[in-house]
Amino acid sequence: MIPRYAPRDLVEMFSDVRRFDTMLEVEILAAEALSELGVIPPSDAAALRERRPHIDEEFVRAVEEREAVTQHDTAAFVDVVQERVGMPEGAWIHYGLTSSDVVDTALCVTLVRAMDVVITETRALRDALAERARDSIDLPILGRTHGVHAEPTTYGTKFALFALQVDRDLERARRARDTIAVGKLSGAVGTYSNIDPRVEESVCRALGLTPTPATQVIARDRHAEVLYACASLGTAVEQFALEVRHLSRSEVGEAQEPFRPGQKGSSAMPHKRNPVLSERLCGLARVLRGYLQSGLDDVALWHERDISHSSVERIILPDALTLTVYVVRQATALARGLVLFPERARENLEVNSLGLVFSQSLLLALVDAGHSRDDAYRLVQGAAARARESRTPLRDVVTADETMDLSPERLASAFDVERLLGHRRRILSSLEFTS
Repeated sequence: MIPRYAPRDLVEMFSDVRRFDTMLEVEILAAEALSELGVIPPSDAAALRERRPHIDEEFVRAVEEREAVTQHDTAAFVDVVQERVGMPEGAWIHYGLTSSDVVDTALCVTLVRAMDVVITETRALRDALAERARDSIDLPILGRTHGVHAEPTTYGTKFALFALQVDRDLERARRARDTIAVGKLSGAVGTYSNIDPRVEESVCRALGLTPTPATQVIARDRHAEVLYACASLGTAVEQFALEVRHLSRSEVGEAQEPFRPGQKGSSAMPHKRNPVLSERLCGLARVLRGYLQSGLDDVALWHERDISHSSVERIILPDALTLTVYVVRQATALARGLVLFPERARENLEVNSLGLVFSQSLLLALVDAGHSRDDAYRLVQGAAARARESRTPLRDVVTADETMDLSPERLASAFDVERLLGHRRRILSSLEFTS
């Protein structure tokens, strides 16, 4: 992931230093489990723990140099570890294991840690949206369907629906986290041919994982589920950001991204306050969906394994998790800082719409007054067309039309925003999250 979109905590989590450190912990835990089973001397297992190499950039370079000879990264890692631990104890490193036992299990540990961050940040985004929903539930705004003025809604309803969508993605992230919290130390094709299953159980228990049946590799539909959770979350953010972009348009003017002192919206036009963050989030959501496609392609492997998934995962898994955290954190800042213009929203609703958005209420009022539905529909449709063509408020057109025999009370009720939004607070009960 390029530094521009890479939070430091996630970069460190997926660094080679952290990766090798986790792999080494898997190796030593396996040796300690073998010791408990009487396979290797307890003193040798203790020596591995005591002489555990420090993993730093110098260690990473040593592995890279060794890989230039072995042309196998895990074998190079094992060689360097054994050399630094020393013999004869170092010979127990990787005993009975295959590369994927260590690599896959360590990767799952890392993905669990990363998903824990995703879950924490997603909860923060959901809560920020829910807070804005509660604060703005009474602020009317035009609803829009097909990009055309529709009946009124409220700012708070919009925020609430976004919060609920993010909450569903939070549940997806939790499920994906549990799905990937597995490990395997079952040997070359997963049959425990040279390793006792109790070693797998011991190592996984120490790492907070659940042992899982596997071939040589852990099934990649698990990793694809993590990528789906990231892509779905990115799409939820895109949905929110796309709404902000529309409401920020000059002819709409109902919301605006926070604009800091000294910020410039355009290098050429000083008046501009472009929704650049929202546009960025929409773009990055596309990238997250792209990672998902590659993850799905990684699921089907030859027989008990091939390595066509490996090169792909080295790119997409760190990038997807890192980018997801970036996107969610930025979306949270946007949700908290979004500037609302309720006066402009009311102007658009009550003046600029010409009252056309009350057409359904007017239709129903005519039905209540004794008209057939089709007759009422045609009357309102004609009145709306005349209002639109003459730029006259629909209520004035209806008042002047003798065929629409509505009492002043029925007419007032039909154009009453408060009546239409009378149930607006009902949605707030859905925002009482427990976790």
